[in-house]
Amino acid sequence: MTGGIPDKLYLRIGEVSAITGLPASVLRYWESEFGSLAPKKSSTGQRLYTKKDIEQIAEIKQLLYAEKLTIEGARKRLAVKKRQQKPEQPTEKLSTIIEDVKVELKNLRDLL
Repeated sequence: MTGGIPDKLYLRIGEVSAITGLPASVLRYWESEFGSLAPKKSSTGQRLYTKKDIEQIAEIKQLLYAEKLTIEGARKRLAVKKRQQKPEQPTEKLSTIIEDVKVELKNLRDLL
C-alpha cells in the first residue's frame, strides 16, 4: 500500500484507490470476484469502505500481485483461511462480568 489508512469510519473509492495504489476499476472488479469484499453504499450509490475492507483489499493484492496467484487461487486461499479461523470463545473475564450483572439484576429485582 502506498499510504496509511486515515482515521475515518468510511472511505470513498477514490481514497481507497490512492491508499492501495489500485485503480478504482480494479476495486470494483474485485467486488464482483470476491464475495466477502462488499463495501456499503451511500444513499447516492457511492462505495463506502471500512478499514476492514481495506485490509482485505491489501490481502487480495498480496495474493494476486506478490504471490502471483490467479483469482481462483486467491479465492481458495481466502476460503481456507476463513475456515481455519475459529469462532471466538467468551473469555473467563467476560463470563465473570455476565455473572456479576446477573447478581446485580437479581438484587435490583428483590428491591422492587
